[in-house]
Amino acid sequence: MDGQTHGPRKGQPEPDSTPIFLPAIPIKFSEKQQASHHLYVREHRVRGGIKSSWPQKRTLFVLNVPPYCTEECLSRLLSPCGAVQSVQLQEKPDLAESPQEPKSKFFDPKPVPGFRVAYVAFQKPGGLAAALALKGPLLVSTESHPVKSGVHKWIRDYTDSVPDPEALRVDVDTFMETYDKKMAEEEAKAKEEEGVPDEEGWVKVTRRGRRPVLPRTEAASLRVLEREKQKRARKELLNFYAWQHRETKMEHLAQLRKKFEEDKQRIELMRAQRKFRPY
Repeated sequence: MDGQTHGPRKGQPEPDSTPIFLPAIPIKFSEKQQASHHLYVREHRVRGGIKSSWPQKRTLFVLNVPPYCTEECLSRLLSPCGAVQSVQLQEKPDLAESPQEPKSKFFDPKPVPGFRVAYVAFQKPGGLAAALALKGPLLVSTESHPVKSGVHKWIRDYTDSVPDPEALRVDVDTFMETYDKKMAEEEAKAKEEEGVPDEEGWVKVTRRGRRPVLPRTEAASLRVLEREKQKRARKELLNFYAWQHRETKMEHLAQLRKKFEEDKQRIELMRAQRKFRPY
């Protein structure tokens, strides 16, 4: 009804209407910019019993990070609060709270430029407290630490997109070493568990127990290649030219006519054998 106020139903808790305010740090791209952009910060916390990859009571969670603010810029802006241990930018907050594998700058897709979140880990808890009480505005681009924008930023991004062959080789070698080590550990673990029943008495059957296939010798490989070569030779240039196609059709028609005449003679012979001969 109009003019009436309805409270919560019986058994339901009172709604908490207290707004949550996050400390905001104003930043500017340069001194010429009049408007300020705000970074919203809070202490990074996790629920009890959940393991986090970020140090507790020393990690600052930052929201609304603009695209032009890099990890180096955040580290420089927050370094007056205390020594910064690490800075990581992400598209969205971590939900699993588990350590992530290091990403490769050559093979992992680059994030879409936009507003992101950041995790800033300080070496001491005092750095976190100072960052939460930090006042601005802070300048992202200064004379001593200029941040490229516009065409200069595009040129830098294009230059960075061309991979260094030596760095690429090192990255690939590191990945393959990690992969080989992981596969060796999994193989050793599978070998230890082979034939061992689990808690319920089931035995996992793997392909390891099967008889391995004998390696192919050089002579056998040559025979297989020769057979493949002959098979390809029979299929090559079959009805490739127009005259070949016409001759094939004519030969097929001649065979059909010949078979038709043979069938006619066979039918006439069968009819002659079935004639009535009273005398």
